[in-house]
Amino acid sequence: MMHASNNNPVLDNPRLAELTSWDAPWSGLRAVVAGIGVSGFAAADTLIELGALVTVLDSRDTERNRQSADTLKIVGASDVVLGPDAMTSVPDVAGARPDVVITSPGFPPTHPLLAAAREEGIQIWGDVELAWRVNRRAGRKTPEWVCITGTNGKTTTVGMTASILQAAGLKAVAVGNVGTPILDALRDPVEYDVLAVELSSFQLHWTHSVSPLASVVLNVAQDHVDWHGNFENYRADKSRVYENTRVACVYNAEQDGAEELVEAADVLDGCRAVGFTTQTPGLSMVGVVDDLLVDRAFVAERATTAAEIGSIADTGSIPTRHIVANALAAAALARAAGVSPEAVRDGLRAYRPGEHRIQLVAESDGVRWINDSKATNPHAAQASLSAFDSVVWIAGGLSKGVTYDTLVERNAGRLRAVVVIGTDDAALLDALSRLAPDVPVLAATPGQGGTAPDDSGIDPTDGHAVMRRAVRLAREHAEPKDTVLMAPAAASMDQFADYADRGNAFMHGVHEELGF
Repeated sequence: MMHASNNNPVLDNPRLAELTSWDAPWSGLRAVVAGIGVSGFAAADTLIELGALVTVLDSRDTERNRQSADTLKIVGASDVVLGPDAMTSVPDVAGARPDVVITSPGFPPTHPLLAAAREEGIQIWGDVELAWRVNRRAGRKTPEWVCITGTNGKTTTVGMTASILQAAGLKAVAVGNVGTPILDALRDPVEYDVLAVELSSFQLHWTHSVSPLASVVLNVAQDHVDWHGNFENYRADKSRVYENTRVACVYNAEQDGAEELVEAADVLDGCRAVGFTTQTPGLSMVGVVDDLLVDRAFVAERATTAAEIGSIADTGSIPTRHIVANALAAAALARAAGVSPEAVRDGLRAYRPGEHRIQLVAESDGVRWINDSKATNPHAAQASLSAFDSVVWIAGGLSKGVTYDTLVERNAGRLRAVVVIGTDDAALLDALSRLAPDVPVLAATPGQGGTAPDDSGIDPTDGHAVMRRAVRLAREHAEPKDTVLMAPAAASMDQFADYADRGNAFMHGVHEELGF
């Protein structure tokens, strides 16, 4: 069973233990902020506004970072240091050792700066921990937090959750790993009722005292093993989202071990475990009955009745199983916040997914072209592949240390052909050769395995050129009633700026190839 807790973790530094609201004694606090990107800039800017002494470090001496550095110096940063040597050790702040290091999410615990801080006994916070500590502010409404994490589906679920909350008439916004720093929302003139907070495993690793109204781990699959060291550490960091939850810990009832994460969590008295399933729900669950979304968790007579909260059709134009699961998780979080069944339905109908997530790009000659560039790991790609019967699959990229055997084995029967992009595809190619030997494998990236001839006119790192070739190869092999699915099951940074750049390259390639 879940462990009840009435206290946040005790922190070693008494000075830091006092810092639990915007109005706490932040003035004179010495802080090092690691990273000057979106979250780092927001953290530094907030701390300066609070009166702290702040030194900002970033190893990238780019034009954009120099502009950010100039801005922070103008508003009162003690120092901003850029360049390859900036983050090799923990500097003094205003002539004395720092009280705290605020790290951006991308830096792993093994980073020299963070390792040095830990060795010295300096507490390390993420920007999320800082945001929680300034969440309460005299004269302003204190927003509730509902927190979402998982290997896949976070951004969709956080968007659905915010849409449902808004449909209920609440002032709500999606923040966190979705792109808008929580700190920016807290300093917004709008006084929000609820923040729908997307949290990555990186961010959760550095949280200590966050206490959400409701929280969810959507799923856990192999990903970011390189950052966490192993899968067990990754799973443990994901489960941190449940710590100190007050009303509902929402879990995936269809995933083995999911409920155990809730049972092991230290939560506040009265917190409930609420499951979500794409099948008929049991007691204290939300689920599906006859194409309807139903709630057996937040109704008075849940032992004998269920409330209709929407339909499968309300979840989008391509209501895949994992999209329905995301909608149910969002519904559970919003119901924990007190919204009506009608608001769930209306919010799901109003939600518009972002690009690069099961996005229909074109239909031509009986072939559908789907962009799921957001599928950056095998678990996400599995959700996409399982939604279609016959697929020409465009896949590959940076593997991040994961394996592809299970993905290939489960989907070999639905693959018409595989077009391989990316420069780090040895594991994918090996799995295809062993587990789908009869499926044609075509190399879009010169020098990779596969049956397509090498094309010396293409630079393997030129992602847009590689994608144009991938689209051409896919069109040559697709037949009527097939789906060409770009769900890479890998990260994008070997050939593209990010997954959005990769998705845009695919869409442009499709439109160019089909003459749209």
